[in-house]
Amino acid sequence: MAKKPVAFKAALSFPNRAIAHFYSRIEQQRLVLQHIRAALPEALAKHARYCVINDKKLLIYTDSAAWASQLRFYNQAILTAATPMTRDAVTIMKIKILTEQKSPDTQPVRKAAVPSLEKIEIIRNLGLNVPDNQLKQSLLKLSATLQRLSDDAG
Repeated sequence: MAKKPVAFKAALSFPNRAIAHFYSRIEQQRLVLQHIRAALPEALAKHARYCVINDKKLLIYTDSAAWASQLRFYNQAILTAATPMTRDAVTIMKIKILTEQKSPDTQPVRKAAVPSLEKIEIIRNLGLNVPDNQLKQSLLKLSATLQRLSDDAG
């Protein structure tokens, strides 16, 4: 039986210089980070998370401000370790702190502050005694809702 020709080829299966260039940059940055970690004490090396080289500037990403402060003490050692891995000598080092990315799913759910039962009863009584019909309905609905929320929380 004859083999059917493939109708669609994956985009990454075509030769693409741009993607190859990005992969080589990623690999270079991984190797630079390896050399930087080797030049640091073991406890500190774990907190040098990522690095990016752009022109003569080296950006190092770390977990917190405390680790960023410690990494600044090793400025010269880091620059010395990164220089053999780059075309041009790296002369500037900057440290960035990674912040946690919060997705909409993990945000805390805000809960309503439900007043006490006495205050709910005051609202209900006030609603029963108000001469304005629209205000009366609103206060009674509010007291009913607060009562329901109070029952659900308790």
